[in-house]
Amino acid sequence: MNSFFQDNLQEITEPISTEKTLSIYDLIVSGGLGGQIIIGVLFILLVVALYIYFERFFAIKAASKEDKNFMNQIKEAILKGKLEAARDLCKSKNTPTARLIDKGISRIGKPLDDINTAIETAGKLEIYQLEKNVSVLATISGAAPMIGFLGTVIGMILAIHEIANAGGQIDIKMLSDGLYTAMTTTVAGLIVGIIAYVTYNHLVVRTNKVVYQMEAKSVEFLDLLNEPV
Repeated sequence: MNSFFQDNLQEITEPISTEKTLSIYDLIVSGGLGGQIIIGVLFILLVVALYIYFERFFAIKAASKEDKNFMNQIKEAILKGKLEAARDLCKSKNTPTARLIDKGISRIGKPLDDINTAIETAGKLEIYQLEKNVSVLATISGAAPMIGFLGTVIGMILAIHEIANAGGQIDIKMLSDGLYTAMTTTVAGLIVGIIAYVTYNHLVVRTNKVVYQMEAKSVEFLDLLNEPV
């Protein structure tokens, strides 16, 4: 009786002991050479996207720092006629807003329209510097899923090729390489695309905040010049 239960228990546990689990590495390797190349390209795009995000994030964070007493100090220096002191204060801050105000101070004495034009031109250059390489994230967010879908097409072609060469005898193991290529590249492409899309939009939001600060301080500076002496 005991041997009967032992035999049945062994039959039940044998399939469990032979069950295989796949790691991420196994999935990538199982996709074949085509899948590995596409995964490699997507990995490079992911590294580029993360590098751009963190580099721009810290740059924009530094640009968004604002001294609440900055404009009061500028106003006090201008009203006292200490333009060089005001410019030195702007240079010490090293922020986009301070550089705009410095450009405006350097044009004091000229028509107000000329000052406004100079500030607007300097503002466009500052915005360009803030948005440097951010468009690459947008490109990656759109290109990565397409590259993943390219892997899907390649995988399905490989699977169909195996079916055509099987002579009517289809075995799922014959199709595994093509199916792995199709699935792994699709997932990888979507993951990279989502990460790039989210990081791109986060940088856009933070950049818009800095642009708003620049516009607000520029208007405040121009209003200062319009005040009666």
